[in-house]
Amino acid sequence: MDAFEVAGTPVRLRRSARARRMTLRVGRVGGAVTLTLPPRAALADARAFAEGHAAWIARHVAAVPAARTVAVGTTLPVAGREVPVVAGGGRAARWTGTAIAVPDDGHAGRRVATLLKEMARTRLVAATETHAEALGRPFGRITLRDTRSRWGSCSGRGDLMYSWRLAMAPEEVLDYVAAHEVAHLAHMDHSERFWACVARLMPDYAPRRAWLRREGAALHAVRFA
Repeated sequence: MDAFEVAGTPVRLRRSARARRMTLRVGRVGGAVTLTLPPRAALADARAFAEGHAAWIARHVAAVPAARTVAVGTTLPVAGREVPVVAGGGRAARWTGTAIAVPDDGHAGRRVATLLKEMARTRLVAATETHAEALGRPFGRITLRDTRSRWGSCSGRGDLMYSWRLAMAPEEVLDYVAAHEVAHLAHMDHSERFWACVARLMPDYAPRRAWLRREGAALHAVRFA
């Protein structure tokens, strides 16, 4: 048995040689529940552990944003504002300033994702250059990915990675992520010195960080397949 239900919610079991205790995780997209347990843990103990956390499971599953698929006739956030996806000519998705126009050919999601990547790159490169200049630190390559666990990262060589889904976040939130990663060019940790550096680059970063922690899962719930 690799799964069971707790109060009607499927719980998938995953054994890990590195696990020292049982832990529960609710996926940020879709709300799938995974119970990780040590190799020798008994299934009866796993079930009892999950059932003992039934209220926790229900609360966190209910908090997961519903998935939404991009298509002509739907809406999605762009720079923090809900905008319509409308039928348009040409072969690519196009930002009109108030809507995204895209051919209604069954590939709208993929075309819109391409547009968002272009918008994200333009904004993130500009924000990164601004903060790096203020910090007096050079940076390397900038790459965009569709990451689930982080919005950005900085390598020891100064290369920066960002999630292109930041194109959907408010511009001030995207700017915060750029400031956060640029600060790692000076401090490759999350020490007090690092956060002081973020504060120098962006004194009002706290509400922007809070928005991302509170609303970020909704950006991951947008599907472009």
